[in-house]
Amino acid sequence: MIRKRPNDRSTNRQQRSSLWQKCTNLRALKQVHASMVVNGFNSNYSAIRELIFCSAMAISGTIDYAHQVFDHVSEPDNFLWNTMIRGSAQSQSPLNAVLLYTRMENRHARPDGFTFPFVLKACTKLSWVKMGMGIHGKVVRFGFESNTFVRNTLIYFHANCGDLRIASALFDDSAKRDVVPWSALTAGYARRGKLDVARRLFDEMPVKDLVSWNVMITGYAKQGEMESARKLLDEVPKRDVVTWNAMIAGYVLCGSNEQALQMFEEMRSLGEKPDEVTMLSLLSACADIGDLDVGQKIHSALLEMGSGDMSIILGNALIDMYSKCGSIEGALEVFRRMRDKDVSSWNSVIGGLAFHGHSEESVNLFKEMRRLRVRPNEITFVGVLVACSHAGKVEEGRGYFNLMRNVYRIEPNIKHYGCMVDLLGRAGILNEAFEFIEKMEIAPNAIVWRTLLGACRVHGNVELGRSANERLLEMRRDESGDFVLLSNIYASRGEWQGVEEVRKLMDDSGVKKEAGCSLVEADNSALMHFLFDSKPKSR
Repeated sequence: MIRKRPNDRSTNRQQRSSLWQKCTNLRALKQVHASMVVNGFNSNYSAIRELIFCSAMAISGTIDYAHQVFDHVSEPDNFLWNTMIRGSAQSQSPLNAVLLYTRMENRHARPDGFTFPFVLKACTKLSWVKMGMGIHGKVVRFGFESNTFVRNTLIYFHANCGDLRIASALFDDSAKRDVVPWSALTAGYARRGKLDVARRLFDEMPVKDLVSWNVMITGYAKQGEMESARKLLDEVPKRDVVTWNAMIAGYVLCGSNEQALQMFEEMRSLGEKPDEVTMLSLLSACADIGDLDVGQKIHSALLEMGSGDMSIILGNALIDMYSKCGSIEGALEVFRRMRDKDVSSWNSVIGGLAFHGHSEESVNLFKEMRRLRVRPNEITFVGVLVACSHAGKVEEGRGYFNLMRNVYRIEPNIKHYGCMVDLLGRAGILNEAFEFIEKMEIAPNAIVWRTLLGACRVHGNVELGRSANERLLEMRRDESGDFVLLSNIYASRGEWQGVEEVRKLMDDSGVKKEAGCSLVEADNSALMHFLFDSKPKSR
């Protein structure tokens, strides 16, 4: 174990400093560490401090190595504790920062004014309100509440996930001289939808930095108040990519996808370079409006930005865009070129193939997914069941439904049940479809009954069609398509009295028939929207 030596001095400090400058990745870090061991510096406390600082703070993705080295230090000082807590708080595993603080307490090491801000930031990232409140109590106990750095972080914690009243109380006259707590408190109110209070704070700021402007623009954008956001955008003295991203994402969130694309063009015309967040919002916009040409241009722009070996989240967004724009070939090309894939990557392609009628390819891809031991989830099985439904693979569909439940222990949701009803209905197995709905472990919704009603229309089953329509009328009485489907079932059998009865029921219910669409196509479109209406998530 490495022990602290109060009077430790190294005559080779300059030589070591030049070594740290060469550390840009984990491999180089390990080489320097090996050199330390060879040259007898592995027991040198000062050298170990530099090694831990470098691995925890200076090099991306080496925090785990810092933990390994730190665990061999028997008596770490506050600098090392704070370095490790800070590095962990900024990493993908902020929980480790809280665990380190607990270890620090158990070792009776006294925290200082740098310790608490890092722990509080970890609690904020984790949204651990109770833990953060406990840390606030420790701050008071150790007498650091008046420390500017600590107080600002307390305001940041409470504004983000704690108690806004406490954040406001901490925002005293001394805090008002600092732009950081101003921005934190403004962001807290904006994030929780209290835009009137956030705007008042913003207007009262003696000095506004870019973060403050971005906070307010983002607040308006997330609440869908794009006119107010646009007005602030025109007033902001300086913009950065965060400013533009907030506006683009806001327009996408509101469904104003054309304006989102126009904002992107304006951004580029002013020389601002987009980042991954920008491109994700734009790909979402293209997927929603089905604009393949613009989507392909965004793909080209990504390649120009040096994203040939792009992240999983970008790859998934591209697959989703190509699938929704009708280019399954483009989706497959992106999928095949991705070096790393997650379950969402597989789901997007399996679902895209199924939706576009490539049922065999969809099922085969699912088999490949299982062969590679990628664990499917509930979304995967929606795609596979749709593929079986479109291909008329009833037995295979039943098998995959049972596989989902019995092997992967995934409880079916309303979408899986809807797929099975569609599968049986398309195959004309209407009595089984009806019994399947009756035995569902969750309450069927209108789309499930509408799917059966549509199948009854195709196969001319008046009796079951009437029963399905009765169930629909118990749920809703204002959808003209439900009545028209039943009317068409009667008409297909020449039962004109039934047609008149349905029309009278429509008149009595005050329902007007909407003209101009194919009911069979509308049913299929509604089912597909119901099954595949989710966007890919960030990971």
